[in-house]
Amino acid sequence: MTNVVVVGSQWGDEGKGKIVDWLSERADIVVRFQGGHNAGHTLVIDGVSYKLSLLPSGIVRGKLSVIGNGVVVDPHHFVAEIEKLRGQGVVVTPDVLRIADNATLILSLHRELDALREDAASNSGTKIGTTRRGIGPAYEDKVGRRAIRVMDLADMETLPGKVDRILTHHNALRRGLGEKEVSHAAIMEELTSVAERVLPYRETVWELLDRERRKGARILFEGAQGSLLDIDHGTYPFVTSSNTVAGQAAAGSGMGPGSLGYILGITKAYTTRVGEGPFPTELKDEIGQFLGERGHEFGTVTGRKRRCGWFDAALVRQSVATNGITGIALTKLDVLDGLDELKICVGYKLDGVEIDHLPASQGAQARAEPIYVTLEGWKESTVGARKWADLPAQAIKYVRQVEELIGAPVALLSTSPEREDTILVTDPFED
Repeated sequence: MTNVVVVGSQWGDEGKGKIVDWLSERADIVVRFQGGHNAGHTLVIDGVSYKLSLLPSGIVRGKLSVIGNGVVVDPHHFVAEIEKLRGQGVVVTPDVLRIADNATLILSLHRELDALREDAASNSGTKIGTTRRGIGPAYEDKVGRRAIRVMDLADMETLPGKVDRILTHHNALRRGLGEKEVSHAAIMEELTSVAERVLPYRETVWELLDRERRKGARILFEGAQGSLLDIDHGTYPFVTSSNTVAGQAAAGSGMGPGSLGYILGITKAYTTRVGEGPFPTELKDEIGQFLGERGHEFGTVTGRKRRCGWFDAALVRQSVATNGITGIALTKLDVLDGLDELKICVGYKLDGVEIDHLPASQGAQARAEPIYVTLEGWKESTVGARKWADLPAQAIKYVRQVEELIGAPVALLSTSPEREDTILVTDPFED
């Protein structure tokens, strides 16, 4: 048996929530290892939708769910999401939910700075397209060694000095932006008002995971966003503020990389993107509109309409390499039902030269033109298929072409949002 890391292989929104839920039945522990409450996962269980953005997806199944040190946590959102799930009948207690005591907290001043910068960037045409939830500024404070962490809520003697330190930085920024300074008393109230509701969940997570691993527990690591939004390997600067690739599962949880096993890349059968940034295969025509409407492509967190386009095998091939992906879970194949023909991007033409990967340069990314292969579509429905024999021949041909072009096999194939509508080729926990 092995531990499994789930990552998105595109720009996020690949359907990780359903797959993690599907796998969580086989897992003992589910761990979030990066990002924050900017990551939306929707689970559909017995016709009921559960929308999560911070808590690990395993919480809905009653699995031990862990928020690792690599996550930035808005403590007020943490409490609110717990209460929302309880309102849907989900049991959430410290017995099933833990949060790393060394996880960084998101404060109101982070959210405000995020919005101020995004507004300023909108005016200058350099908008990134953040969720304005304070994720980036919180990570900046973490790296700047001035962050307030979960454990600090338990030490009211040292907390005031740490608040002073973070305010020295932020109030200087706010003065430069022409904004009113934040008072020490306001931040102290913000923290002390929530401390007693957060602290019961705190845990030395690296120690917990090491102990459970030695007992033979199956651990599922749940990534957020997608590999192409990675701060290092994504389409910079239109990326998130954390490492989203599989290697972060180790750093963001405190479990050594030797304990990571199967790397499952969640991969949508076409491509979508929310916000700004390059998108070589984007379709701004009726087919793009068809994919968006059929696939219900709206952000779980923001409600923003997703940009849609053909499958980009060159980009996913890059994700296979940077993550060390063992196999993929191909999702939303059913959205392609009914199209006369399908296209897959296999590379790009840049300034007249053919290349096999998207370059790191922002200017070059904007100039890259997709090179396509064209496949015949299928008219039959794939919705709800649970075995290969249920799929049209052309759909199977499409899947095989994807496998060949990205250099990774399909381990799971999802044919609807329903949990059981999944074709299992390889069980990642048994591989």
